[in-house]
Amino acid sequence: MRVVIAGAGLAGLSCAKYLVDAGYTPIVLERRDVLGGLVAAWKDSDGDWYETGLHAFFGAYPNMLQLLKELGIEDRLQWKQHTLIFNQPDKPGTLSRFDVPDIPSPFNIIVSILRNNDMLTWEQKLRFAVGLLPAIVRGQEYVEEMDKYSFAEWLKGQGIGERVASDVFIAASKALTFINPDQVSSTILLTALNRFLQERYGSKIAFLDGSPTERLCQPIVDYITQKGGEVRLNAPLKEIMLNPDGTVRGFLLRGLDGKPDEVITADFYVSAMSVDPLKVMLPEPWRQMEFFQKLEGLEGVPVINLHLWFDQKLTDIDHLLFSRSPLLSVYADMSNTCREYSNPDRSMLELVLAPAQDWIDKSDEEIVSATMTELQKLFPHHFGGEEPAKLLKSHVVKTPRSVYKATPGRQKYRPPQKTPIANFFLSGSYTMQRYLGSMEGAVLSGKLTAQAISHIPTLNRPPAKNAATA
Repeated sequence: MRVVIAGAGLAGLSCAKYLVDAGYTPIVLERRDVLGGLVAAWKDSDGDWYETGLHAFFGAYPNMLQLLKELGIEDRLQWKQHTLIFNQPDKPGTLSRFDVPDIPSPFNIIVSILRNNDMLTWEQKLRFAVGLLPAIVRGQEYVEEMDKYSFAEWLKGQGIGERVASDVFIAASKALTFINPDQVSSTILLTALNRFLQERYGSKIAFLDGSPTERLCQPIVDYITQKGGEVRLNAPLKEIMLNPDGTVRGFLLRGLDGKPDEVITADFYVSAMSVDPLKVMLPEPWRQMEFFQKLEGLEGVPVINLHLWFDQKLTDIDHLLFSRSPLLSVYADMSNTCREYSNPDRSMLELVLAPAQDWIDKSDEEIVSATMTELQKLFPHHFGGEEPAKLLKSHVVKTPRSVYKATPGRQKYRPPQKTPIANFFLSGSYTMQRYLGSMEGAVLSGKLTAQAISHIPTLNRPPAKNAATA
């Protein structure tokens, strides 16, 4: 049984991986010349990598970790000390840590919070703990109900002051969703907090030992092709072609470099594109259906990722850091955290600028200049001394529409993987699954899509077709 998948991001690749495991023949089509979608990476003329995002892996990513284990590449994750590290804007150059002891959850997280006296008062700690009790006791049911509130509203409802939102959760919110606590649905952060509280190593962080394209995506492709599947780059989807009954007749691919358009046919079809391009590609008859009309309630959030190479070492910290800057969300010195990017003498900072709505249309020069101003506050000793650090080069990667914008009320718009179209399915972290828009959500959605296809009774399956050229 052939399955054509549009999109070679983590959702499309994981869907294909689990389909070949179930005995299907997937054909993955990617419009660009690079794997990975929202985790894509490129090499510049110097041989240095730059990526679409600062990709941190959490212990609370069970589907991602299982996938890596099944591929035999779990050793490519470089696990860091179990701690969360925040900058202190009122004390430039000083860090605040939430060190998590190696004891059962949720006591390990509770102890880490109780030990930290830099960012929360005892009253704030108590109020926050009491506020989290319903989420712990009632679980995901309570968490889903809170989608009607922003996280800032939820905190206020628990009697937790604005200072907690600004001191702690503005950093966490921007890191996880690229928007501020007054915009993000409380369901999103409560889901993350629930996973951290329920899993002993849920908040532990790891980085890949190299670029996601080579070290994560390529092994999935190798697995797929070794089992008879196919992955094609430079294969942009031009049109979803329909049968008279509204089911998919084929995917029309745009011919490149003077080549004719091509029709790919199969037994089943999957969109593993982000929600924004999917909405553009929807056939007109489908646009009248309530299922697809709900997608208008979802849109991608703009994201900007920066890479800055310096002539000297700015920090020896081998970890993710929460900047608590009004401009930046999280950053890491990749020369410390990633084996392939290692450099004992120079730093390469990778930083996420968020929220990026007001910056996405600005020039790279403006973005780098504003970032450097913020870095002077984060590293005052390295930019204000006799030999200030010099910026050697930079890369700015803009993603105008990244993961879906997780504002309050979005949960009801997130579709299941199975659509009303008998031979058409959806995959992507915006689809309904227990995790937010993330690498884990993408992998889980791909797995759920593969399960939805493989559970269809054989008698109801459309007849197999062969590829043809238009």
